[in-house]
Amino acid sequence: MQIEPRSQTILGKALDINLDPKFYGTFAEIGAGQEVARQFFQAGKASQTIALTISAYDMTYSDMIYGKEKSGRYVCLPRLEKMLEREYTKLIDRLAPTRKETCFFSFADTVATSSEGSKRSCHGWMGVRFQATPGGEFHEVKLHVRMLDRLRLQQQETLSKLGVNLLHSCFYKGKNQTEFLDGLFDQIKSGSLAIDVIYFVGADFKKYNEVYFNLMLVEKKWSQACLIDAEGKVQNPPDFLWDKSLLIQRGFFSPVTNTHLDIYNRGLEHFKKEFSLKTSELMGIFEFTVDNRAKGTHVNTDQAFERVQMISQLQLPVLVTQFTLFYQLKEFIRMSTAKPIGIVIGATHLEKLFDETFYFDLSGGLLEGMGKLLGRFTRLYIYPHKTAEICLLTKSFFPKPSVKHIYSHFIENKMIQDIAGCDDLKEFIHSDEVNKLIKKKDKAWKKLVPEKLHKLIEKI
Repeated sequence: MQIEPRSQTILGKALDINLDPKFYGTFAEIGAGQEVARQFFQAGKASQTIALTISAYDMTYSDMIYGKEKSGRYVCLPRLEKMLEREYTKLIDRLAPTRKETCFFSFADTVATSSEGSKRSCHGWMGVRFQATPGGEFHEVKLHVRMLDRLRLQQQETLSKLGVNLLHSCFYKGKNQTEFLDGLFDQIKSGSLAIDVIYFVGADFKKYNEVYFNLMLVEKKWSQACLIDAEGKVQNPPDFLWDKSLLIQRGFFSPVTNTHLDIYNRGLEHFKKEFSLKTSELMGIFEFTVDNRAKGTHVNTDQAFERVQMISQLQLPVLVTQFTLFYQLKEFIRMSTAKPIGIVIGATHLEKLFDETFYFDLSGGLLEGMGKLLGRFTRLYIYPHKTAEICLLTKSFFPKPSVKHIYSHFIENKMIQDIAGCDDLKEFIHSDEVNKLIKKKDKAWKKLVPEKLHKLIEKI
């Protein structure tokens, strides 16, 4: 029987590091136990790699070691950063003078686990600070992970695999971001976790594009959503969206047109009036999915990156997701906020939204899907689709007899609303129309998109 190489298993990867005299460091793990360190102990020869392991379960002890957080939270990025800073600094101060050929590292995680039936989600921050060369400046990788398995032991096992993979990719796969990503999820079951964000620091990671890397996570289904703020920086969605009122515009944005901006601005004003919100109390976001079931199209990482560049040029936040259905997007957002949510779309989307075939995976079908989408503090705003011949509104959409009563219920309860009348608008400009003009080399396309995007579109 052929024996597989060590590095093809998680314990094998841990043993690779244990047998490598180059790396030596510490493990600090809060909340989920010493799951990652355990893999190195089980692999054998751990004394050649591990200088110290620490697990401060008690909050008082943890605060004595790392200090209190202003937020009062323990599972947060500032806590992870304090853990990495303290443990790495101690390591360098105590051992660097006598170990000139060693690359030092400090691994840390702070994780809240959950058990079956618990409403509490299992999530955490994980990171490593390390030297790529002896005596060199440190590099750092930090990520936020949500564990999707129901059972606590499954969550802990997946967490331990992710930690080993993170160290192995940092030490041996850092020169290529695709290899780094593939190594990060080696031996991890699809659907067992979701990475919300990953950050890179250090000279060897300068060739990485942080936005592009996080978009790769979405395309490869290791992330449910990637959020880029108005400044073009990647953010952790649960933190960035926390306790905010949100107006989300779903579209294709390939490219962004003047109509997209009109939808956005009218949607914000309507949302603000309905819920009596101040401008400072709400946030508007563009959102698009990489898998569009209605069109049967897939957006790859390069295409997603181009769209993000355009939206960032307009200084607007953008959320890139895996969610094919609207209720999936709403449920993701609801993990971060209980405040009002408005989702604004063009009127032509209504036909697909009330197509029963999209809800066959739900036992309650379309009724369950719409029930999950709309509610007391969630609205669907409809922007009229106006052409030279027609103008589509909620009143001009006639669903099939089997679902017309469902549609009427949401209309009558004002959970689905028009945000403008046909007389208020110019013709609806589709991205497809702009692309046709660009292919014809007809400069008329420039009148249909924001001026800020002209140069960028010409480059693309």
